[in-house]
Amino acid sequence: MYGGDEVSAIVIDLGSHTCKAGYAGEDAPKAVFPSVVGSIDQMDADDDNDNNDSKTSNNNVDSNKPKGKRRLYVGSQALGFRRDHMEVLSPLKDGVVVDWEIVDSIWDHAFKECLLIDPKEHPMLLAEPSFNTQQQRERTVEIMFEKYKVPALFLAKNAVLTSFASGRATSVVVDSGGGSTTVAPVHDGYVLQKAVSSSPIGGEFLTDCLMKSLESKGIVIKPRYSFKRKEIQPGVYQTVDIDFPNTAESYKLYSQRVIASDIKECVCRAPDTPYDESAYSNIPMTPYELPDGQTIEIGADRFKIPDVLFNPSLAQTIPGMDNFADISPSVRGLPQMVIESINRCDVDIRKELFGSILLAGGTASMQQLKERLEKDLLEESPQAARVKVLASGNATERRFSVWIGGSILASLGSFQQMWFSKSEYEEHGASYIQRKCP
Repeated sequence: MYGGDEVSAIVIDLGSHTCKAGYAGEDAPKAVFPSVVGSIDQMDADDDNDNNDSKTSNNNVDSNKPKGKRRLYVGSQALGFRRDHMEVLSPLKDGVVVDWEIVDSIWDHAFKECLLIDPKEHPMLLAEPSFNTQQQRERTVEIMFEKYKVPALFLAKNAVLTSFASGRATSVVVDSGGGSTTVAPVHDGYVLQKAVSSSPIGGEFLTDCLMKSLESKGIVIKPRYSFKRKEIQPGVYQTVDIDFPNTAESYKLYSQRVIASDIKECVCRAPDTPYDESAYSNIPMTPYELPDGQTIEIGADRFKIPDVLFNPSLAQTIPGMDNFADISPSVRGLPQMVIESINRCDVDIRKELFGSILLAGGTASMQQLKERLEKDLLEESPQAARVKVLASGNATERRFSVWIGGSILASLGSFQQMWFSKSEYEEHGASYIQRKCP
């Protein structure tokens, strides 16, 4: 057994949009930074010094180059600074890790720069998606024990942690994050694997919808690095455009997304009734000031964009979202996903599940989303079911509910014998994780 009393455990939740890291027993993560990293191929940088415009189109060069030849920039500070040829890469695809080198650099950043700890001295609790494969888990275990030499480790499912954060052992967790939305029923602290359903519509998809919709109206979002503002007289600014020919396309997109997602968080709210073009055509406009000083008016889009969560086929009506048409028939709205998940569970616990539907993740903290989901579920669920959608009061708790659940779990006295310790790893190998952390 690992006695974790004298040193606190570290809890890390690597989401598709942000990575949350901090100490167990605290009520919010110490470090919150983007899960994407900037990457510059060293090849480019080296021959860039001789002549500047030899390589302007280096979009997908990094896949076939030797891996050690790129520099990674992690954290919002490093990403906020524009560098020539810096691509923005994500380690995850559909919630599952595809690039371990990037994950490594993110963990590194969390330990060394954010928390300033030595991982050798702290047990680690890592949150993982409900549909993580055995291969992924074993890889995580190997890196943690071999590279970081952690004394003990535990992998917990996102949905279970959210459930603990609200003090329940049984619930349906609707986790709507950056990259996807997952509905997972939890019973007595275990995820019911067969009933988990997920959809690719998350915060980033909604942000893309908003950007495309604004573009179709002729509004161009200028990234923060592409202009300077000078004050000509008090309170009056003049915007001067600067041109950076060597900026990678993915970085430009990332910078625009940062702004677009802020617009989304400020003005969007879920409509009370399904979105209808005619009903929302004369809605009052909401102003929003872009970083470059132009003020834009956002009308029906405030309601149309969030409604994509409930009715995914709406996305096809947005100009430029054509690439979504191929997958849209298979994507279902939130209420359908919840009902489908509950129906795949045992009859005896369905009533209890309907009574505790938990919202978690950044996208789920959108205004009015809870009321709308509850209303839709009441209409579609069986008569006998008492539907209750629960969401913790403040948006911070909702955004970080997975992390908070991990923090609660890792600081429980009764949890201390659950750790997968280094000695067990040396004795049984990585595959033992399946027994220690079901």
